[in-house]
Parts: sequence; structure tokens; C-alpha cells
Amino acid sequence: MFTRMSDINRLFGTMNLLQKKLDNIYGDYGRPSAYRWELEQAAPRTNLYEHGDHFEIRAELPGIEKDDLNVKIQGNYLEITGERRSNAPDGYKTHKTERGIGSFSRSFTLPSDVDSTKVEATLKDGVLYLTLPKHEAAKPKKISIG
Repeated sequence: MFTRMSDINRLFGTMNLLQKKLDNIYGDYGRPSAYRWELEQAAPRTNLYEHGDHFEIRAELPGIEKDDLNVKIQGNYLEITGERRSNAPDGYKTHKTERGIGSFSRSFTLPSDVDSTKVEATLKDGVLYLTLPKHEAAKPKKISIG
């Protein structure tokens, strides 16, 4: 039996709502913040757009440096991996952490192949912008009728 990712996202969303309701009743008394059921901490929120002869991806990566990111593309498979590091100053004690730390990975199967030699990537204000030109074989061709 295969489970769709949207079903898993819905499950984690429901669990997160339950935890928020319990937090409103009991607060954070005696419970470490590491027990969050949020899937969003594991993978960046991402939008995928198609515009003519290219795709564009925007991924939210607040606090991530470009040296901590890896983007790989092969055909129509895209993978974004990286690591969120703790930003607590030395000597400070952490009382609450809502922004997760550790490794993350996000992968996509794009609707068509991409020309990996022409991919452009920019990290600006915590958002990763990827411009992914379609491979020539994937672009629509106009056929003239004789």
C-alpha cells in the first residue's frame, strides 16, 4: 500500500493542531520543545511554478547560509538538501526552540526534464530561487501544416 505525501502532511497537521490545543491548556510545563510533530521543520516550504520554457522554485530557508545548501538535478529529478545549525550564542541556555536544527532534504519530480547546465540559483532574504530551463526535447514545438 502506498501513502501519498499529502496524507502524511495532513496527519502531521492534525497532530500539530492537537498539540497546540494542549499547549493552550497546559503550556510548556515540563515538556522539552524537541517533541514537535511538525513536518515543516524537516523540509522547507516550497512553491513550484511553470512559465513558458522554464520552471521556477521558491523554497523558504530562513537562517540558512548558501554554504549549508546543496542542490542537485538530474533529468527531471531535483533534490535540495542542507543543514540548519543552532544559532544560540555561546554560553546561553536555550529555553524554547521552534525553529528546528539538523539536516533536511526535499526532492521533486518535475513535470519534464531540465537543462542542468543552465540552472540558476539565488539565495536572498531566506528564500532560495531556482530557475530551471526545460530541456530542448521537453519544449513544445510548433508544427506547420502543409
